[in-house]
Amino acid sequence: MKAKKNVLLTGGAGYIGSHTFLSLIENGYNPIIIDNFHNSKKEVINRLEHIIKCKINLIEGDICEREIVLKAFEKFDISSVIHFAAFKSVEESVTKASYYLSNNIIGLLNIIEAMRIFKCNKIVFSSSACVYGDKEEMPVSEDTHRKFVNPYGQSKIICEDILETYKNSADLRYLILRYFNPIGCHESAMIGEDPKSELSNLMPNIAQVAIGKKPYLEVFGNDYNTIDGTGVRDYIHIMDLADGHVAALKKIEIEGVNTSINLGTGKGYSVFEIIRAYEKVSGKKIEYKLCPKRSGDVPIIFADIKKAKKVLNWNSKRDIIEMCRSSWQWQLENPDGY
Repeated sequence: MKAKKNVLLTGGAGYIGSHTFLSLIENGYNPIIIDNFHNSKKEVINRLEHIIKCKINLIEGDICEREIVLKAFEKFDISSVIHFAAFKSVEESVTKASYYLSNNIIGLLNIIEAMRIFKCNKIVFSSSACVYGDKEEMPVSEDTHRKFVNPYGQSKIICEDILETYKNSADLRYLILRYFNPIGCHESAMIGEDPKSELSNLMPNIAQVAIGKKPYLEVFGNDYNTIDGTGVRDYIHIMDLADGHVAALKKIEIEGVNTSINLGTGKGYSVFEIIRAYEKVSGKKIEYKLCPKRSGDVPIIFADIKKAKKVLNWNSKRDIIEMCRSSWQWQLENPDGY
């Protein structure tokens, strides 16, 4: 029997990482998780083990510590890396700019250096739609000029450029995935979005209102130049996103494409449209309160998805109703999170 390929999953206990872990398992890979549980919980590992019915290879530690990263490569024969581990709150990055820049950049540099030492040259990098800044023309394609409006987006642009720098000197094969707003959960509803830090993403906050944990949803801004004045985003089901990472990994195993690809649905939804969709699937009234705009937020952004279809033969499958239903299922079965 052919041995399964070991894939190092940095930040593998996080929301996106844990769902990608399951997609990798389903596709015959052996994912190795490295996580310091800064914004995730150890219960995620227990639940993943319950789903796959076997023990997970886990290294607990911070990838900003070089020795931790080297330990992972020394212990396992790593064939490729999917790099999620990073600070990711747009709002927090505005007040803690140096914290975000140093963490996100040093982490990637340590991963690349370990890859060079151990002759591993394939990496899928978790980037963000934040690299497109506040563009007015929609949808945004991968050729859109990058511009950051917050330190989180700046850190992602710098990391993308680092990968480009190492392309020749380290014979690096990379795919940068710029994805939009993941929501929902795995069909088991055993894992979902439950960050340790204060909730900043729209969907978990709506879910908290629907379940009665919060009295109302804070809607930041209602005078944007959008369909109803609220911010518009491209939402994608978490399992579609996870499958996109596996498609990217398979692509760089075959050829060194070294490029950036959007992962989204190609359609934008406003905050009010998401509220109405959530009310439909949950049967609950979502109370909200209008608040001032947040620094670092952009009015509207959604993806041009043609390149993902052409290069990866991938596209999203689940619509916004299914995304909201999935989120509601997670909240109902896990009212207090993990």
